[in-house]
Amino acid sequence: MPDLSALDFTAIDFETANPSAASACSVGLAKVRGGKVVDREGWLILPPEGHDHFTEWNTRIHGLRAADCADAPRWIDQLPRLLEYIEGDPLTAHNAGFDMGVIKSACEASGTATPEFDYLCSLQIARRTYTLDSYRLPMAASAAGFDDFPHHDALADAEACAWIIIDAAKRHGAATLAELGALAGARISHLAPVAA
Repeated sequence: MPDLSALDFTAIDFETANPSAASACSVGLAKVRGGKVVDREGWLILPPEGHDHFTEWNTRIHGLRAADCADAPRWIDQLPRLLEYIEGDPLTAHNAGFDMGVIKSACEASGTATPEFDYLCSLQIARRTYTLDSYRLPMAASAAGFDDFPHHDALADAEACAWIIIDAAKRHGAATLAELGALAGARISHLAPVAA
């Protein structure tokens, strides 16, 4: 059993109101310290103006409607809370390109600077750790021992992602997120800061 005392990261998941990557309407976060989920938090977001309509398709996926987010803070108003929670951690997300695209696009649509993050994709890690018919989040999370969660609930999805990374670190004998990426052959990527 590897020593996971240095396995620290924050798992993140966004749901969107419509096909626009800028239309973040909810976020889920799971904080991992020493290879254990120690905190979870999530909240609703009113997407940036011009990206705040809800399509029937997206609502069918996650169940959220415009009325659910009407009183939530806009992206630009909740961004400081998001950054405070992350505390400079590296991030993980399942199909991380989507979630990093949400951060970048929502910041651009809000006229604010894009923050800087290192991140590792749990989908890539799952593909290099398990042998499954599908690597969608519910199947990969089940392989990691995290079953029966409400998929497309941002908070539950973030925790599922965290479990995949923790389990994969144990299986690969990785002590840190960077070591897991190296051992599994999945690179740590970087969301570069973009000025407003």
